[in-house]
Amino acid sequence: MAAEPDPERTAQPERAREDEEDEGEKSKEEEAQAEAARPGPRALRLHQVYAASLARTLDSLSYENMAPCYPTIARRASPVLRRLQAQMVERLREKCEREFGAILGARDVVRRVNELEALAADAEARRGPHGAAAPPTPPHLLPPGEVLAAHLAPRLAEQRGLLNARLQTTQAQNALLADHVRAQRGEIDALLERLAPAVDDVRSANGVLGPLVGDLAAEARAVDAETGTGTGTGGASG
Repeated sequence: MAAEPDPERTAQPERAREDEEDEGEKSKEEEAQAEAARPGPRALRLHQVYAASLARTLDSLSYENMAPCYPTIARRASPVLRRLQAQMVERLREKCEREFGAILGARDVVRRVNELEALAADAEARRGPHGAAAPPTPPHLLPPGEVLAAHLAPRLAEQRGLLNARLQTTQAQNALLADHVRAQRGEIDALLERLAPAVDDVRSANGVLGPLVGDLAAEARAVDAETGTGTGTGGASG
């Protein structure tokens, strides 16, 4: 009679494979994290720039610059002051580097800069040789017209802006004047309409008085003559 298989012995190889797979995944994650934390060219350049700036700043704290601030100690205990200055510079350097590293870690600067580096490399690769822009023409090889236009373009753009503003102002003023003229024309038309009946009345009166003008003129002359005669006779008798 054959022996039954032991379940525990059967499950052991499966657990071993699972453990190996887990360890493989963990190792891959650790490698990815280590690769992301490894500074790329831009991150290395950032460290170099910071180190150079810090070195220039700490160089200003030299013994020659510090001694005039403590003339008595520099004259009587120069070695002590030199050791103090060296210790101060070293502690400032360590503190600045420690704080800079803490800032880089808190902001995850290295990983983000590496991602930027990867994006730039990917964009450069996608652009390829066909998408590369042609190198610019040197200025001394450009035709005179393009050189003159490049020098005059900013000034002309500024003058064009000023002229456009003046043109808009003039157009607005012309619109206001046109509205004023139209209003005055409306008032004149209204006055003419009101004067038209009066003109008709005067014309009608002239038509009625036309035949009587001669008689009225004769009567007026006769009255003037009589008045003149009476005035002359009264003056003579007087």
